[in-house]
Amino acid sequence: MNNYREKNIKAYDKMADKYDSTLDGKFTEKFKELLLANMSINNNDSILDIGCGNGTLLSKMAKIKTINGSGTDISPQMIKVAKIRHPELNFIVSGCEEISFVDNSMDIITVCAAYHHFPNVNAFAVEAKRLLKPNGSLYIAEVYLPSIIRHIANVFLPFSKHGDVKFHSHKEIENTFSNVNFSLVKVVKKGHIQIVQLRKN
Repeated sequence: MNNYREKNIKAYDKMADKYDSTLDGKFTEKFKELLLANMSINNNDSILDIGCGNGTLLSKMAKIKTINGSGTDISPQMIKVAKIRHPELNFIVSGCEEISFVDNSMDIITVCAAYHHFPNVNAFAVEAKRLLKPNGSLYIAEVYLPSIIRHIANVFLPFSKHGDVKFHSHKEIENTFSNVNFSLVKVVKKGHIQIVQLRKN
């Protein structure tokens, strides 16, 4: 059995203190930029960023609007850094399948360059449905690869030391969430990045 969670924690705990200057940190910055450019945020929105890392994305959102921002990550060291850097926001150590917030409490959920780490996307979809308010938005910023390259990459991805599981097409993402009564709002693709916006019905 592949210990995705343990690999993920080990890798990101190790790079947490210097994440922004790592190749991984620099790679994901473009995901944050494209995601922010395609989000609609209102003042006082309750926003949950899952796989929040050191809190950079949530902090960027808080500079755009006044938000009630929370972030989760399975890396305790990442959450420690996030709390130090952004004490005005709420951060907790948590996986993506059972998150300790109440039902129908979030206006927006974001997942930025982390969805391919989720070992059970169906369980996450159920949890996202529980957490979002009716008509709440889910934004997934994820790696985009053409079909053939994606299939080849997915053969080798489980051998990654970072706990990577699978790269998904936007259609696969849409189908996963349509099964729990989400509808697709839009898909934006730019280079190696795709933004998939879904709405809870």
